[in-house]
Amino acid sequence: MVNLGDVFPDFEAESTQGKLKFHAWMGGSWSILFSHPADFTPVCTTELADVQRLSEEFKKRGVKLVALSCDDTKSHCDWSKDVIAYCKKGSSCQDKELSFPIISDPKRELAVQLGMVDPDEKDAAGLPLTCRAVFIIGPDNKLKLSMLYPATTGRNFAEILRVVDSLQLTATKKVATPANWQAGGEVMVVPSLSKEEALAQFPNHEVFDVPSKKSYIRLTTLD
Repeated sequence: MVNLGDVFPDFEAESTQGKLKFHAWMGGSWSILFSHPADFTPVCTTELADVQRLSEEFKKRGVKLVALSCDDTKSHCDWSKDVIAYCKKGSSCQDKELSFPIISDPKRELAVQLGMVDPDEKDAAGLPLTCRAVFIIGPDNKLKLSMLYPATTGRNFAEILRVVDSLQLTATKKVATPANWQAGGEVMVVPSLSKEEALAQFPNHEVFDVPSKKSYIRLTTLD
């Protein structure tokens, strides 16, 4: 298992866009590695189609995307056509191929190494499949966020995009983002800043009055 703040393991694997050396492929950018249980399955198809629809938004944020499952590269390539077809459902998507690679992991080596095996989901041979994992890795190759979903629950990639906005903002500003925050919304001055430091960095911030009279909720907006 990889913990938050750990350097994400470097690895080499086959993908739909050729052999991929992970750290070199990242090239100092933000990256999201997300796994899915299997190709030619309904929920996975909707997920990758949604990622494709949002791919330009991730690109604007300098985020590289890569998927992974225990199927082989040929299966990924064949299934990608179904994903693109579903991508066009109810949208203006005109893409002809996926803009991100899919890693093949038929021996489950990466799935085991990264803690992505779902013990309740197995293929026809009785081998375990990957769960719906999400790893967001920063330009320093360190893990910034991880999420694990069961096979029966599809992910909300608009939420993952929101999380990227928060991670990229808080990586450079002494702020935290509150519940349900959206880009451009009100943020919170981090508790580690003293009163004097907070006034210097965020002169227009306001302290929310609470019954405890502790001045820990400090709200501000950013230009």
